Parts: sequence; structure tokens; C-alpha cells
Amino acid sequence: MDPTSATKTGQVFDWQVLRRLLTYVQPYRGVFIGLIVLTVAAAVLGTVRPALIQRMIDVDISTNDWVGLNRSTMWLLALLVVNTLVSYLQTYYGGWLGQYIVRDIRTDLYKHLLSLKLSFFDRTPIGVLVTRNISDVETLADVFSEGLAAMVGDLLQIVFLMIFMFYTNWQLALISLSVIPPLLFSTYVFKEKVKGSFQEVRNAVAKLNSFVQEHLTGMNVVQIFNNQDREYKKFEAINQEHTKANIKSVLYYSIYFPVAEVLGAIGVGLLVWYAAQGQIAGSISKGELIAFIMYNSLFFRPIRQIADRFNTLQLGLVSTERLLKLLDNKDLIATSGTKAVPQLQGDVQFDHVSFAYNEPEWVLKDISFHVKPGQTIA
Repeated sequence: MDPTSATKTGQVFDWQVLRRLLTYVQPYRGVFIGLIVLTVAAAVLGTVRPALIQRMIDVDISTNDWVGLNRSTMWLLALLVVNTLVSYLQTYYGGWLGQYIVRDIRTDLYKHLLSLKLSFFDRTPIGVLVTRNISDVETLADVFSEGLAAMVGDLLQIVFLMIFMFYTNWQLALISLSVIPPLLFSTYVFKEKVKGSFQEVRNAVAKLNSFVQEHLTGMNVVQIFNNQDREYKKFEAINQEHTKANIKSVLYYSIYFPVAEVLGAIGVGLLVWYAAQGQIAGSISKGELIAFIMYNSLFFRPIRQIADRFNTLQLGLVSTERLLKLLDNKDLIATSGTKAVPQLQGDVQFDHVSFAYNEPEWVLKDISFHVKPGQTIA
């Protein structure tokens, strides 16, 4: 696959690409480890609040223990402060790590481009290279700020919530999770659909960048041949393709999130219906009901987001794959055996000289001329 292709993208989650991307984390491994710790802490803290509120209702309020209620309230406020601080640090350092990795990859990429032969640039659209060096590299920042770490955090939160829910009341937990199968199915369908639309958007952006770059650079040729109308129609077609790709992704989002909200509401309705019967029978406390409504809300949010996170991660890996293929290009300028040329004096003579970057497209073909000292030939 051509590493500069604007229309080819990876279709599967590639662990080899992820491992190579993570090599850029090595200089910042301290920050990366800290980010993992913050992710785990955020997942745990997010599941403690409902349990604390359940205690406030079932223990402190029901027994009129105002001292205990004040103590629980202080714990709740402290928990919210710590949760806010952890969320801030997680967001900041996730973005910080992504930006520094983007800087390093962009530096390596540009340094590599400087070492490639002119024949590479002769056959590669400059607009595509601009897309690789700017848009594709920027996509990598999302892998760390919105993709990898966020998805791991969502998965951990789901696991911790399930542990808390089944520990508190396994029957209510089963009722709450009864709508998970249709939600997982709709999430999978959404993930597959939006993945294709995102890839179409990326391809359209690459085409648009390439077209604009090439035509602005060669605007004198366009105007000399009076081709403005024809080139404008070409631009309109590419721009329309870009618009349609974006609208398609908007359509999928507008369908999926309302469906997920409805399924979540059904889960809450089933939970309240079952808990109300238990409340009447005295087997379920008010605190348990409130806690499970909160658990339900916290549980469905990461499931709704995880498909979007996965696509962000996958698109970042697609961009990484393109960049790595470009970095792996071995069409380098030969430097071994070269010597510095001293100042020359005398005649310059071309004797049937031919030269081409690509053999069918000759730059010079069978050229002969003789230049004497002080003479200029055009």
C-alpha cells in the first residue's frame, strides 16, 4: 500500500501499529504511568458516590443520626473535590502527552522527508504529504486524550460498577443489566457504521487538501489555459463529497444516542418497577433504589461512549499506520561515497546527456552543448 495514498485506510485494529506508536511514549513514561494511575482512580471514585449516598439515606437519615449525616456529607464533598481534581489532571496530562508525541512524530516525519529523493516528490502529490504532516499527525493526539486512556477508563468503570451493583443487590443488578444486550448490539452497529463514515471523511479531507494545495501552487497554469471554470467544478465535486461524508456521520450519531437514551430509560423504568414491589414488601431499602438509579446512569454512559472512543482510537491507528509507512520509505538520497567538489575552472560540456526521475518522463534527453568560461547559455 502506498503510504501516501489518500483513499486507502486500515480496516482492523492493528496491535503492531499500536506497539510502534507506544515507542514514542518512552521519553514520557513517567507521565504515561501517572495517567494510568489517574484513569484507575477516576474509575474507582466514580463508583463510590452512589454507595455513600445509599448509606446517608439508609443509615444516617432513617435513624435521625445528624452527626453521622454531617460526617457523610463531608465525605461526599471531599469525594467530589478529589474526583474533580483527578478528572482535571487526567484531561490535562492526557492532552499534554498527546501533544508532545505529536511534536516528536511530526519532527521525525519532516526530517525523513528531507532525506527522500526528488523522485519521491515527483510522483507524490504535495497536498497528500501536507495532510500526512498536519491532519494525520494531529489525529494522533486524540488517541491519548480521547481514545486509549478514555476507553480504558470507561471499561474499568463498567467493571467496578458491576462489582458494586452485584455486591449491593444482585437482583436489582440483573434487572438493571437486562437492557444491555440490545444496547451492545446497537453500539456495535453504530461503531461499524460510523467507522466507515469517519474513514470517508478522512479520505475526503486528504483529497480536498491535495486538490487545493496543487491548484493554488499551479494557479498560473490554470489561468494561462483559462481553466478556472473546469477546475472550480472539480473542486465543487470534491467539496460535496466531503460534506456528504460528514452529514452521514452526523446521521449515525443522531440515531444512536437517542436509541441509547431510550434503552437507558427503559432500564430505569424496569428498575423502579421491580424496586417498588420490593419496597412494598420491605426487601429493598430507599437507599438501594436511589443508589441503583445512580449506578444505572453511571453504567450506561461509558457504554454509550465506548463505541465513539474505539473509533477515535482506530482512526488514530489508521493515521499512525500511514505515517509509519511514510517513515519506513527507503527511497533515500544516496550519501555513501560522495565527495565534496572543489572549485572548478574550465569548460562545461554536456555530451548526449539524458536524465529522468521516472524513466518514461525525461527531464533531459540526449542534450549536448558546450559552455566556455564566462559564457552564459539559456
